Amino acid sequence: MSPDAMVMHVVGASALILVAAHTAGWLARMLKQPYIVGQLTAGIALGPSLLGTLAPDAYRTLFPAQIGPELTGFAQFALVVFLFAIGYELDLKVLGARARSAVTVALAAFVVPMSVGSASALLFRDQLRALGMPRDLSPGMVVFAGVALSITAVPVLTAIVRENGLASTVPGIVAVSAAGLLDVVGWTVLAGALMDGGSGDHTIGLPLRVLFAVGFVALMVLVARPLLRRLLWGTRMEPSLRLALLIGFALGSAWVTQAIGLHVIFGALLAGAVVPREEGGTLDPDLLRPLHDVGSLLLPFFFVVSGQSVALAGMDATGWTALLVVTALAVVTKIGSGTLAARLTGLDRQDARTVGVLMSTRGLTELIALNAGLQAGLLSEPLYTVLVFMALATTLFTQPLLLLVRRLAERERRRAAERPVGRHSQDGTATEPVGDLS
Repeated sequence: MSPDAMVMHVVGASALILVAAHTAGWLARMLKQPYIVGQLTAGIALGPSLLGTLAPDAYRTLFPAQIGPELTGFAQFALVVFLFAIGYELDLKVLGARARSAVTVALAAFVVPMSVGSASALLFRDQLRALGMPRDLSPGMVVFAGVALSITAVPVLTAIVRENGLASTVPGIVAVSAAGLLDVVGWTVLAGALMDGGSGDHTIGLPLRVLFAVGFVALMVLVARPLLRRLLWGTRMEPSLRLALLIGFALGSAWVTQAIGLHVIFGALLAGAVVPREEGGTLDPDLLRPLHDVGSLLLPFFFVVSGQSVALAGMDATGWTALLVVTALAVVTKIGSGTLAARLTGLDRQDARTVGVLMSTRGLTELIALNAGLQAGLLSEPLYTVLVFMALATTLFTQPLLLLVRRLAERERRRAAERPVGRHSQDGTATEPVGDLS
């Protein structure tokens, strides 16, 4: 393909990706679903599973293999900008008075799904082998299976909390805070799993990669952060120049972590986390707004590139069975552990159920982790397809389950209002009160 033809195909594919993904996101929001759900669905639809099956000639014309590296470059750039903003916004100080509840929920919602996922990988080796996984799973593969069940998507969860008017409520605060804590733990464990996989430079041994990773984190915290504080606070830099320098900083950090065998996602998150906030501890709107604009505009490229590895047409009975089992485990372990932990820390029944349902939201964060696992060789393509649809299903279930929790609470309130205060004897004198039978 000539350079001119390459440019033409990239421009045409980009136009289709942006229009289709953002239109699908708008439709999802009209259906009371997160915007990202629509974009993820569009990404899968533009891949081999739907467009490639229904119109193979059109699919090959729109997405020839030669433009794959260019689309992947757009996708990785969007991912770095998006995760840089997530790292910059991460603030565990929001725990406040609900710190005990948030920490307990985060630990329970990570440990239980993590244990169940890892144990299931070991227990169902033969079934996983039918999905293209090796019979002897590496430690990284086993750990990754647990991580895949334990992830909660903070951006999608935050959007759902806001759209349902829960931002200032106890369950909303606890869920968002717990998800932030869980993200820190989950990304750390995921880093260990990816180091055992095939990311980065294969010539670097695992001990050396760990040493490089620890050294780089120390360098970012002890050297880069003070320099950034002096640069951002001590100079009157133009907002556009500051944005360009910080995105360059994030890309450089992502390049380093990719080179030492982690993934670009960790460098982007770390870069965002070390960028100092304003002197009062507030976020810089001149930085955050364009980061969100750029990230949300270009993220569809990531969805489409991820969708290229989703092979729905190749799903057999084993794959569909695995999807049902994995989705059931993902929902039950998350909601169950989150609800029980919230109840044990003093939340009432409805608030605890709400926290549990919110913690089951996966969405984009799950897809980012799955994409990293696929690149590292920790997942086969059939299992990747199963887990992508699990992420989509659990995110779609969140809104209906929140509605169900509200209806259960209303029903319990009506029952409590209709329940007599006490029983009466035959002569009309009151006896002991009737206890709560629920």
